[in-house]
Amino acid sequence: MTWRATILTLFPEMFPGPLGTSLAGKALDAGIWSLEVRDIREAATDRHRTVDDKPAGGGPGMVMKPDILAQAIDRAEHAGPRLLMSPRGERLTQGLVRHLAAGPGALIICGRFEGIDERVIERRQLREVSLGDFVLSGGEPAALALLDGVVRLLPGVMGDERSGFEESFEDGLLEQPQYTRPRIWEGLEIPEVLLSGDHKAMARWKKEQRERLTEKRRADLWQAYVQRKN
Repeated sequence: MTWRATILTLFPEMFPGPLGTSLAGKALDAGIWSLEVRDIREAATDRHRTVDDKPAGGGPGMVMKPDILAQAIDRAEHAGPRLLMSPRGERLTQGLVRHLAAGPGALIICGRFEGIDERVIERRQLREVSLGDFVLSGGEPAALALLDGVVRLLPGVMGDERSGFEESFEDGLLEQPQYTRPRIWEGLEIPEVLLSGDHKAMARWKKEQRERLTEKRRADLWQAYVQRKN
């Protein structure tokens, strides 16, 4: 079954962008996933194709109009949940990415300006999703990142299916350091245990390194990991 991505945006030319290359691009060509990009302005009714207006109560910027955006949503045939890329949304996690990859697809709405009218979020039951605690000029880069995370997990995209599990966040830990040849580079050697052929010892080393890095760099992940272990 093809995983269906439907994008609502004011800048359709931004897609597929980097998703048209590498693994995602090959998977798109192979029909593992599909991409439909729809211009929100197509739902506008005036000759200027107006999609925004001043915020009620005053303030800077503009707000996307509810009638126009709602009509764009209603016109879009899609599978799966309706997502709104928004800096105030829930943080995108590997767990959410894997959940989306297991479904039929998603409708992804790319916000712009100061945001969209709150009533659209309520009436169309949009799930707000954020990449993190920072603000982008629009939802398009965030949508590309979300799709890249999802597509790589679809069956048949990665050559080795284990790659989707043996990496950061899959079990609540960051990934361990990686090495490859040459064995010695600028005086630094590959850790001996990785060349030993002892699979149990290598597994222990990787686990120790993942725990060490997570405790050092991500206190939030480490605390949650320790709580689960206990």
